[in-house]
Amino acid sequence: MASEMMEALMALCEEKHIDQLYLIDRLEQSLAKSYAEVLHLTYGARVTIDRTTGKIYVYKLVPIEESFDDETGEYTEYDEIDVTPKDTSRIAAQHAKAEIAQIVRNSARQQIFEEFSQRVGDIITGTVLQTTPDFTIIKIREGVEAELPHFDLRRYPDERNERPAGERYMHNQRIRAIIIDVRDPNSNQPPIRGERQRPSIVVSRTHPDLIRRLFELEVPEVYDGVVEVRSIAREPGVRSKVAVSSYDDRLDPVGACVGPKGSRVRTVVSELRGERVDVVLWSDDPERCVSAALSPAKVSRVLVDTEHNYATVIVPDDQLSLAIGKEGQNARLAARLTGLHIDIKNESLAADVMRQIPTTVVDEPEDEGGHRCEYEGPTGIRCRNMARPGSRFCGIHEQLAQASASDDPDSLI
Repeated sequence: MASEMMEALMALCEEKHIDQLYLIDRLEQSLAKSYAEVLHLTYGARVTIDRTTGKIYVYKLVPIEESFDDETGEYTEYDEIDVTPKDTSRIAAQHAKAEIAQIVRNSARQQIFEEFSQRVGDIITGTVLQTTPDFTIIKIREGVEAELPHFDLRRYPDERNERPAGERYMHNQRIRAIIIDVRDPNSNQPPIRGERQRPSIVVSRTHPDLIRRLFELEVPEVYDGVVEVRSIAREPGVRSKVAVSSYDDRLDPVGACVGPKGSRVRTVVSELRGERVDVVLWSDDPERCVSAALSPAKVSRVLVDTEHNYATVIVPDDQLSLAIGKEGQNARLAARLTGLHIDIKNESLAADVMRQIPTTVVDEPEDEGGHRCEYEGPTGIRCRNMARPGSRFCGIHEQLAQASASDDPDSLI
């Protein structure tokens, strides 16, 4: 019987890729604690398992008086007395079952961590197994699951919300997500809420890199590196802007990403549940980049102050609402895409401003601490910015004055 138990243990170790000596050592430690309680042993017990026959031996620990340590107040050496009960198989079977389950669980988590910690940022395709109010469990493959958290951040500010607003998932539904984190099972950090019931792999459908990975799947030129996704600005579930460039001058990067009749970008939009995706051309020239980022609005002129990371955009009167977008969405995404603060003005307001700004600069002695910009708006409110050295105006209004004096005021950016 004991031999059969050892054969079963060894077979299980091979199946679950568990070290045999490690499993037996864990069983001996667990059985020693249990027999010390069952037999009421004051100084504990030591248990050994015969590796060949599987027979269990229990030894009572009796301290040796000469080994008492005055500093620690404990004995360092013990005599062992055989107190093996007649029936050890029942308790051994119970502990073997619990220990094996725990070892298999820890071993599986460690293997998952070693594999998927190298895949953070990769896209995965899985099947929805279970949805709770706080997270969704996604099956990646047999025995490997991931968590898509969507906690209420007002109640749990330390958790994540990686689900776009409005998305709901059904059982057995196939979805794609990007891996953003893999929890280390051996980490010393405090456990997260409900960690034992939650997989160690954390995925997201709100991360901007999800769009990058989807374009790599759908656009061969992006996968091959000929077309590069330079920047992504996203409001999950609503709208995104993607700036692309090409290393081949003969290839249109926007056309490659959109595809014939929009087939490629339509597949990405379908995977994102109808989220609008604008693909624009990236340029190293910040003026052209801002102009393209505000698409589909038409831009008349862009004035960029690289020193202060600021861009003033002038658009036709009928394009102002389109350039700003609903609740400022288009301008907000364009600012994230380019990394510039964008101020949008229509041509009528810009013309009024330029008419009030003198085109000549009068040399005046500059105060030791500098002075404010002398521009006053239509309402008589003076600009709060500091004037540039040697000028009466700040960078923004000085650029508008220079633009008003340019030879080609109607040129497009």
